[in-house]
Amino acid sequence: MTKAKAVIFDMDGVVVDSEPRHERAFLQVVTELGYADNHGIEFGKYVGRSDRDLWVDFVARHKPAQTLEVLLAMKRARVLEILRRDRPLFDGLPELIEKLALKYRLAIASGSEPQVVEEVLTFKRLRRFFSVVTTSSEVNHGKPAPDIFLRASQLLGVDPNECWVIEDSKPGVAAGIAAGMQVIAITNTHPAEELVNATRVVATYGEIGNILLDQ
Repeated sequence: MTKAKAVIFDMDGVVVDSEPRHERAFLQVVTELGYADNHGIEFGKYVGRSDRDLWVDFVARHKPAQTLEVLLAMKRARVLEILRRDRPLFDGLPELIEKLALKYRLAIASGSEPQVVEEVLTFKRLRRFFSVVTTSSEVNHGKPAPDIFLRASQLLGVDPNECWVIEDSKPGVAAGIAAGMQVIAITNTHPAEELVNATRVVATYGEIGNILLDQ
């Protein structure tokens, strides 16, 4: 790999401790719709993928009266409410971003909807550190396809092999590797043994700083 110029962050499970909150919002919606005990969705299989993927499968399974867009909007409203209340940024993450911004161009590449991403980036005024924010709504294929990371590097004006990716999920790690980038996986969501395809696996934001700030 040539000398890195950019760092691309996933959001859910990396910037913000949102994976359990996304699941809570999903369960609230399906319960309201009458599917509390028979929704048939194994939420863990959708970690790292887009909300749309989850709801497309839900619609295919149950054919509810609500449209896909209505379901997305219902879940979005619930998760925004939860995130605004909890503001669950990971400890050490804001400080790491501030330090990395002095050395690298930074981007967010998230499977979440744009409204959710922008809301999270208001916490601690994080948005000012990212010159690029892109979501799965802007690409044809979500993670584990590399599309979103390739788009981020294009918008950054940096070659893929000059980028590090910070991820927490197996689809995210696969996407970063497929994009030709080096990937640091943090064990916020999955244990280390499930993230072995990443370039590096870490448990803390301090370790990420040691890798990227000492280059």
